[in-house]
Amino acid sequence: MSFTYIGKDRRRVEDPRLLVGRGGYIADLKVPGMLHAAVLRSPVPHARITSVDATGALRLPGVVAVLTGEDCKATMNPCMSFGPAAITQYPLAVDKVRYVGEAVAAVVAESRYVAEDGVDLLEAGYEELPPVTDPLAAMEPESALLHEEHGSNIGYERTFEFGDVNAAFAGADLVVEDTLHWGRCAGMPMETTGAVARPGFNGVLEIYCNSLNFSYFTFLIAATLRVPSNKLTMKPVPAGGSFGSKLAAHKVPTLAGFLAVRTGRPVSYIEDRLDHLTNSDHHGCDRSYEARMGLRADGTIVGLDIDVVDDYGAYMQFGVGHHGNALSQVVGPYRFRDVRYRLRAVLTNKCQQGAYRGFGSEVHNWVLERLVDQGAARLGLAPEEIRRRNFIQPGQFPYKIPGGNLYDSGDYPAVLDKALTMIDLGRWRAEQRRLREEGRRIGIGLATTQERSVFSATEFWFLVEKPTFPLTSSPESATVTIDPTGQFQLLLHCQSMWGNSPETVGATVLAEEFGIPPESVNVGYADSTRALPSTGPGGSRYTAMVAGAIRGASRKLREKLLRIAAHTLEVTTEDLELVDGRVQVRSAPETGLTLAELAGTAYFFALNLPEGVTSGLEESYTYDHPYTTLPAPDGSDLGVFYPIMGHACHIAVVEVDPDTGMPSFLDYVAVHDAGTIVNPRSLGGHVSGGATQGIGTTLYEELAYDEDGRFKSTTLRDYLIPTASEVPAFRIGHVQTPSPFTEYGIKGGGEGGRMVAPAAVSAAIDDALREYGMRVRRLPVTPSDIVAAVQAGTPRKVVRTGAG
Repeated sequence: MSFTYIGKDRRRVEDPRLLVGRGGYIADLKVPGMLHAAVLRSPVPHARITSVDATGALRLPGVVAVLTGEDCKATMNPCMSFGPAAITQYPLAVDKVRYVGEAVAAVVAESRYVAEDGVDLLEAGYEELPPVTDPLAAMEPESALLHEEHGSNIGYERTFEFGDVNAAFAGADLVVEDTLHWGRCAGMPMETTGAVARPGFNGVLEIYCNSLNFSYFTFLIAATLRVPSNKLTMKPVPAGGSFGSKLAAHKVPTLAGFLAVRTGRPVSYIEDRLDHLTNSDHHGCDRSYEARMGLRADGTIVGLDIDVVDDYGAYMQFGVGHHGNALSQVVGPYRFRDVRYRLRAVLTNKCQQGAYRGFGSEVHNWVLERLVDQGAARLGLAPEEIRRRNFIQPGQFPYKIPGGNLYDSGDYPAVLDKALTMIDLGRWRAEQRRLREEGRRIGIGLATTQERSVFSATEFWFLVEKPTFPLTSSPESATVTIDPTGQFQLLLHCQSMWGNSPETVGATVLAEEFGIPPESVNVGYADSTRALPSTGPGGSRYTAMVAGAIRGASRKLREKLLRIAAHTLEVTTEDLELVDGRVQVRSAPETGLTLAELAGTAYFFALNLPEGVTSGLEESYTYDHPYTTLPAPDGSDLGVFYPIMGHACHIAVVEVDPDTGMPSFLDYVAVHDAGTIVNPRSLGGHVSGGATQGIGTTLYEELAYDEDGRFKSTTLRDYLIPTASEVPAFRIGHVQTPSPFTEYGIKGGGEGGRMVAPAAVSAAIDDALREYGMRVRRLPVTPSDIVAAVQAGTPRKVVRTGAG
């Protein structure tokens, strides 16, 4: 299938206004009479709140109000949550604090400076309780409870088994096993989460925010604030990055709305960096694994056994959806059938998990690839060879995996072959041997993983045995308008302004449908009072879904244009075609009408319209998930819930200094299959950015707590983000296997870089220091970890089987 605009490199439509400082971010918003809020954060990890004395703060000129959790509890409901019903959260802590940094009170003042000074004058009393920081200890009966109403620190426990795992392992020639830990990190956008709430006319509360992408879930915020849903208007504001950290980030706009209602004035609350680090509700996964894989002597994988303890922190706003993501691609790109997955989600005195690029599936990718690498080493196979022997083959798609999800399409051998060609593996292996003679330690790491995209709403609840709200809709909507002069307006119906190029995608799709220049399209965003059902970005879904919505609206609009043209030209609609912004007669292309001429008729000459056609040119379309099925009630089959399956192969060449433990990149190739590519330039940005974050997860970034629950990563001097000096110049390639389920064959690609990089870099470090017995088992792996492993290891002769 060939396209005119889709698949061509295009500069982003969004960039000009952002580059000249006219992005209109939340901190740019100024409302007459606006107040500003700052919060008092808990200095202790676990305590009962005995008092909050606001006397000093209220005496400070400019302070308007001080609100606490008790005020929240008296006038609002708990925050929206998809976790266990007994685990409730308010935007300000009620009765107890459960982690360092949890908001205890809010000071509202005439300026942020005065509000911060007011916070310093608050005096809070705490009755400290034993901190719960070790998830294994948290599960013991004698452990202190975070939520007494829940009755346990285990938020969720369940074992899923697909196939006959015991038989698979009994028949295996080799069983590899490992104890692995993926450390806690998070998305660090340039802009934190913020909101401005304003009491409006007729009892309407308006909230401007840079989060809350689910426009069809606005009613949940209204319910929390005890406001009728038709009296709450959520207004989308551009976000200065998200990476998951603003996915349904409900607490900040809820707090701003609560403060505005209580003061009767507009209130701005924007996280500072310390708020975002300690209290964002969007820390990433923090998991410990006991993992086993069974293999035959020829390298064929026969089974997988996972036992994971996931440290969820103090609350569970998304339930255990992170593990639904993992189960969507539980076998990776490999064709084994027997899987056991035991999950225990544990509550501890830490900030809760939210979303970070990959939403849990990236962790499973790393675990799976660690086992595959170990199997290859034990069997004397090259990393590329063991993968090739286990790949699902192109002729096997669509492919149903254990657990019920479906992979739509793919050509995994082609992706691997392209990556091997781009890296020139033979040359690097020869160079590796040569440099080793000089005492330099070069490692080559290879990983092949999946990137699920386009989630179904069933994923929100299918892991729960008795779901209370088993929704099945996760749509996207678009409205296309042609104005009286023939110009195009596209209206999107969610907060999708995260840096993922929604306007570029929308303009490109409209250009493809109507043959108009993409730069001529104007794109806007609906607020919640006008928004049709939309789920927004997340789970690498938006490009595929919004393209479906835009194409659906375009088809309706094309049909109307053809009817008007056929009536005017006295031909049938079958005689007409739309080419380059003009409707013309197929057999006589010189005869036709421009879009401007048709628009003039549609808007101003109702008596010239065919029967049944009304004035104007505007159509909307709500595009539902293209392919999903319900899970089995007993959990034996989770249904099809993430079928639009991308794939990637990364190969990293890393030099490691065994004396300092410092790694450096010599080469890095990333080949991705995201189906039909809409804009290679934008997809390349996703791959590079995601891989950079994957490198950060592997080598640098950690949201660290000590054993007493004190938070140790309070600044960006402690939480290390890789800079341009630490990141390689990624060389990116693409293979395109279109999805049979989506419009144009598009798959998601927003998270793929982070899905693969940790496994590839871990393998490269192992390979570089193989003679010392190096094996990356914990992330991040720091220079001190590497030096300790070198010092503990005994140099031994390396048997070369390949890179891994």
